[in-house]
Amino acid sequence: MDSKLDSWFLKVLDKTLEHEGGYVNDPTDPGGETQFGISKRAYPKEDIKALTRERAAEIYYRDYWKAPRFDRLKNDELAAKLFDLGVNCGTGNAVRFLQGALTLLGLRTPADGAMGPQTAGYANSWRHQDALLMAVKYLAADRYVRLGKPRFLAGWLARLGE
Repeated sequence: MDSKLDSWFLKVLDKTLEHEGGYVNDPTDPGGETQFGISKRAYPKEDIKALTRERAAEIYYRDYWKAPRFDRLKNDELAAKLFDLGVNCGTGNAVRFLQGALTLLGLRTPADGAMGPQTAGYANSWRHQDALLMAVKYLAADRYVRLGKPRFLAGWLARLGE
């Protein structure tokens, strides 16, 4: 892990793991068997039941923080929310929420799900960071509602509001 981000990332990760919880094997959950939010479907070679918190942190840092390039964002609150959304909805969707929010606010951004220099640059230079974060949350909430899964909706929306 990048030592500069260690303590900050681990703090953000703690909150995400609080939401994700421990071992679950709910047949109505599309992720199937999960531990700390890491699913067997996404990581078929991992022993999910025996997955440690440390191993989950490694996976999250590599695949949900560095790979989608959330570390390019200067606003810690926005970066933390996108990381959490990436865990919950997929990193491509999280970036699309950001790109959609930027577009809603008047900055044409391709909705390709990639945190390229244009997306990161627009996000970092947007002077109304609170409005940008709110627009991201709005788009995520809209997606949650459209999924049509009332059993999970209240939890997803509560998580989004934190």
